[in-house]
Amino acid sequence: GGTFLCGKRRRKWGMCVKIRIELTDDGSEDEVVIRCGRVDARVREIEAFVREQAARELRLTFYQDNREFYFPVQSVLFFETEGEYVYAHTEKDAYRIRYRLYELEEKLPRCFVRCSKSAILNSERVYSITKNLAASSLVTFQGTHKHVYVSRNYYKLLRQFMKREQG
Repeated sequence: GGTFLCGKRRRKWGMCVKIRIELTDDGSEDEVVIRCGRVDARVREIEAFVREQAARELRLTFYQDNREFYFPVQSVLFFETEGEYVYAHTEKDAYRIRYRLYELEEKLPRCFVRCSKSAILNSERVYSITKNLAASSLVTFQGTHKHVYVSRNYYKLLRQFMKREQG
C-alpha cells in the first residue's frame, strides 16, 4: 500500500480541501472517509456526490428460474414487491432479486425514487404520470406496456423530484 497526496483544491467559498488517496493491497472494499469539523450543506453535497458515483457502479444479481443475470441497474424500470419477493422489471422481463425495498433505497442511484410502499421507480425512464385524485396515479414507461402506480402519499414527492431533475 501507499499514501498519495493528490493536492489541495481551493473552492469558491475560500475553503481549502485536502484530497488524499490511500492504496491498500489487502483486498478490502473501497472506502471514502470525509473528515470535517462539522457537517454542513457542503459536506452533505460531497457525501451525496460520492454516494451517487458509487451507486452508478452498482450491479445486482437478477434471478429468473435457475439462471442468474448481470446487467446495469439503469436497465430497470421499477422494483416491486410481490408476496415475499422483490422483482426488478425491465422493458421485457421481471427478475427476482435478493434485497428488500428499504435496502435498495440505500444502494440505488438517486434517480430511483420510492413511489409506494411496494415500489421504487427509475425516474429517468418515466414517460408519463396520469394523476388520479381519488386513488393511485398511473406511471408509464417509454417503449413498454409496463406500468406502476404511485400512491397519493408519494405523488407530490415524485412530481417535485421530476421537476427538480428537469432543471
